[in-house]
Amino acid sequence: MSYGQGGPPQQWDPWKPNSQQPWDGGGSGRSPDWAALADASEARAKRRRLLFIGGGALATVAIGTAVAVAVVSANGGTEASPGASSQLPGTSDLPSPTGTVPSFAPTSAPPPLDPKDFVASAKKDKAPLSPDILFPGTQLTMGETVYKKGPTADTKNCASAAKATLPKVLNDNDCTRLIRVTYTKDDMAVTVGVAVFDTEAQATKAKQQADKKSVVKSLSGGGVKDFCSGAVCRTTTNAYGRYAYFTVAGFTAGKNVTEKDTPVFTTGDDLQEFTFRQIRRRGEAQASAAANE
Repeated sequence: MSYGQGGPPQQWDPWKPNSQQPWDGGGSGRSPDWAALADASEARAKRRRLLFIGGGALATVAIGTAVAVAVVSANGGTEASPGASSQLPGTSDLPSPTGTVPSFAPTSAPPPLDPKDFVASAKKDKAPLSPDILFPGTQLTMGETVYKKGPTADTKNCASAAKATLPKVLNDNDCTRLIRVTYTKDDMAVTVGVAVFDTEAQATKAKQQADKKSVVKSLSGGGVKDFCSGAVCRTTTNAYGRYAYFTVAGFTAGKNVTEKDTPVFTTGDDLQEFTFRQIRRRGEAQASAAANE
């Protein structure tokens, strides 16, 4: 029997390309092999199920791998602290990588000038000095008390304007000048004497060497009666910078001052305080001028 050029007929394989199901052109009188067709269809369905199952497993593995990669990438290889993600700044809050940090040249403010330095020595204390500069005006108001300004005096012979033990103290410490002024209120009068030295050390030493008998001479005249010439009066001694200052206060009627005469004590304290303020203001003015140069 001849099968033509192709030789014997090939077995039909439903999974082989170009494979054809045997078919009799109708002349053989045979019907299709329905059992073989059913087996082939079942084989195809089974193979599709196996492919779907295999493909799903591969997809699951791929998705799991992608998630793992995403988690590792997000964590950057480290474990994030709770709530850290909500605290991360937005991109607009992050500093620009090209930004530059501003730099400032180091600066330091000079220390403030000490007013006392300008009245501590004759080398720096160069401002004009006179009774009217140190004690200006015609009256002085301290609180609610008003004192009337009386006579003034200025001498380079310090000992001549002092008495008892004070002349020696002034001479031993090289006093260069003694300025005096008198103020009055009612029947009371007080004289302030400001002794000028070249250095603060000399003024401080004069203050330390002065005792209860170191008294500046009271200054009368110009309508102010003589006072504290023979009567008991109240005296004070102090120093600031290169200045030592003394007060003597009493009654113009010549009576002695006792501990009960508190207005006299107040008068001496007021003038002592005012003298201190004036010397300090002198230093402040010179310090301010030096700072503005």
